[in-house]
Amino acid sequence: MSVLDRFFAPPRPLVAVQISAHSVSALRVGAARPAVVEAHAVEPLPPGAVVPALAASNLVEPAAVVDALRRALSRVGGARHVALVVPDSVAKVSLVRFDQVPAKAGDLEAMLRWNVRRSLPFKADDAQVAWTAGAQLDGGAREFVVAAARRDLVAEYESACSAAGAHAGVVDLATFNLINLQLAAGGGDGDWLLVHLADDYMSLAIVRDGRVIFFRHRNAEDEEHLTDLVHQTAMYYEDRLAGRGFGRVLVAGAAQGAEGAAGAAALRQTLDQRLGARVEAVDPRAAATFAGASPDMLDQLAPLVGVLLREPAA
Repeated sequence: MSVLDRFFAPPRPLVAVQISAHSVSALRVGAARPAVVEAHAVEPLPPGAVVPALAASNLVEPAAVVDALRRALSRVGGARHVALVVPDSVAKVSLVRFDQVPAKAGDLEAMLRWNVRRSLPFKADDAQVAWTAGAQLDGGAREFVVAAARRDLVAEYESACSAAGAHAGVVDLATFNLINLQLAAGGGDGDWLLVHLADDYMSLAIVRDGRVIFFRHRNAEDEEHLTDLVHQTAMYYEDRLAGRGFGRVLVAGAAQGAEGAAGAAALRQTLDQRLGARVEAVDPRAAATFAGASPDMLDQLAPLVGVLLREPAA
């Protein structure tokens, strides 16, 4: 998993795939920049074929997932190497603060693992841990954004790609790649809030000058209404993060709901009234040229554009 990490990432592929609770999607961009989406595809999955979770097998029907991946990849021209986007529910995301950052990468990883171990519903030794630098704090302190997932569960997703004929060189979370998309579109300055609504979860992230300073994830079964969660996040932002107001509020995934684009527009209006900030839909066309995609399709494909527009390795 890469967690927005740009320094140790392999050169970006031209095809990305996403495995979610209800579908598999694939997208190809051209090699030239600005990016042009050359092909995209979405294949539905049988109900219950994928059940994203932190501590239980995710691919309940792996054969169905592999079959959908093959179809989606065939529709975008095939690929041997892909970037893979997985649901946020696969990983536990934490923000870890160090007053003094260890100089050696091995020491840093050990301390990050030690800090997140108590929040994991599985053994820390079984975790695949990835991180990226977060905000620079007063007095030389530094935050790190850390994602930890069970290694065998990440391998389930990677194995499905391999069985479909593609190697997943990059594996990353959906919400992080919505952030990548916004940064690639040049909208990373100041403070902004991202609200990501998926079929089975919702995630909120606050980004300050290109660095994640807040992340919250809730599964769909949690009895917490979105507007209440957004309100709590806004209060925390003002009280604990010295927030002076969001320059933008971005909503992703809402158009995939039962009410489609109309429901997404109503939600944005509600959040606008609650937050007093400009609320917009995440639109991958801000970073890549699209053709023939509906609002719900754009919602579904946005993380794929984000992962493909990550910077290549230095």
